[in-house]
Amino acid sequence: MKETQSKTDNSNKSILARGCYPVLSLEFSKIVPPLVGNATYIPTTDDVDFVEKLKSGKWSVIYFAPGACRYSAAKRQIPGGNVDTQGWSLEQYKELVYKLQGDDVQIVESIYEQGAIELLSDALAKAREVK
Repeated sequence: MKETQSKTDNSNKSILARGCYPVLSLEFSKIVPPLVGNATYIPTTDDVDFVEKLKSGKWSVIYFAPGACRYSAAKRQIPGGNVDTQGWSLEQYKELVYKLQGDDVQIVESIYEQGAIELLSDALAKAREVK
């Protein structure tokens, strides 16, 4: 099934993604916005960048990409971690997200690439506006 441009306008919402593969994260960041109603999509692949962006502004959705989720599920360090996040699972990351972003932020996570657009679209439908 071919993905098509979204008819929903989410241009007033944003997605901060935490992945582990820079090339894939960058490519996904080019594909996602038109498929989810033109929400801003910012990829990160290390915790220095991710935490700085969590602290610097409000986000509608925090997306933990499949690679990061698979590492966490396997109880392995998510690539791009640092001294402060060494050994963290997704549970610790989510605690930090809620602490810095509030309980009304939407969090999306899946170990599967398939269905990511639908999960992000569903989260954006419930998400706060940030622009």
